[in-house]
Amino acid sequence: MASYLVPLVLLVLALLLVISVIKIVPQGREFTVERFGRYTRTLKPGITILMPFVETIGRKVNMMEQVLDVPQQEVITKDNVSVKVDAIVFIQVMDAAQAAYKVDNLMYAITQLAQTNLRTVVGSMELDEVLSQRDQINTRLLSTIDHATGPWGVKIARIEIKDLTPPADITNAMARQMKAERERRAVITEAEGEKQAQIARAEGQKQAAILQAEGRKEAAFRDSEAREREAEAEAKATAFVSEAISKGDVNAINYFIAQKYVEAFGDLARSPNAKTVIVPADFAGLTGTVAGVAELIKTLGSGGSVAPTPPVPRTNTPTGGVKKV
Repeated sequence: MASYLVPLVLLVLALLLVISVIKIVPQGREFTVERFGRYTRTLKPGITILMPFVETIGRKVNMMEQVLDVPQQEVITKDNVSVKVDAIVFIQVMDAAQAAYKVDNLMYAITQLAQTNLRTVVGSMELDEVLSQRDQINTRLLSTIDHATGPWGVKIARIEIKDLTPPADITNAMARQMKAERERRAVITEAEGEKQAQIARAEGQKQAAILQAEGRKEAAFRDSEAREREAEAEAKATAFVSEAISKGDVNAINYFIAQKYVEAFGDLARSPNAKTVIVPADFAGLTGTVAGVAELIKTLGSGGSVAPTPPVPRTNTPTGGVKKV
């Protein structure tokens, strides 16, 4: 029995020795090697054989990107407003030896560093700036913390402010301010719309007035042209009658007298204040005058000579007639 026990013990010791000197490093990890307690090298992912009884594994370092939660804390801003703020930090170890031997408890150190710098950055800004400039806060924190963790072999990938909570009274005041601002914008927008509408109406009235003026101008031009042609016709008629008068035709003189007579009587009849129109006694004598004028026009229109025409006998009426209007 004792003869079998010694080889078995030796076999177990050999197995333990092999296990202790053969190390397998998984992907995403790096191991540090210590020789008599002193760092010698870093093991990359894969299988490695150590020197028995001399080399040992010192620290096992996670080389993947990690997320570190920064606990919530109260920070007083530049304008003396207390806000609750927390953040998250994305870190990655770039040098396993420095992360293992340059700082004790790496995660705790980065957490404390993030908290202190968060208080510094937020405390140097007013509340409105803190709420509206999160990107600026993230950038300043990233630059500061990354510079501080550089000697530790750690790269700060990014920092994000996760939550900002002002006091309840400040939140209510901000809500009222936002409501008032939106109402102000609504009033301004409505006023701008009314202004544009008034401008449009004024422009339309302007265009309408221009078109009306153009219409009146055109109408006046047409009226002037009509009067000009009427004057030309009147001039021609006057020339014909003057020629007839120069030849001794009495009807031509009667034409002018009858024309003025009829115009005056027409004006009297169209008067709005006239209730009664008195017809002269010799009004029937106009018939002969008109007949003579018609004969004159017919003669002048045919191009013939005008012969003297005896006057039409007038019929005298004892009394003038009266016509009710």
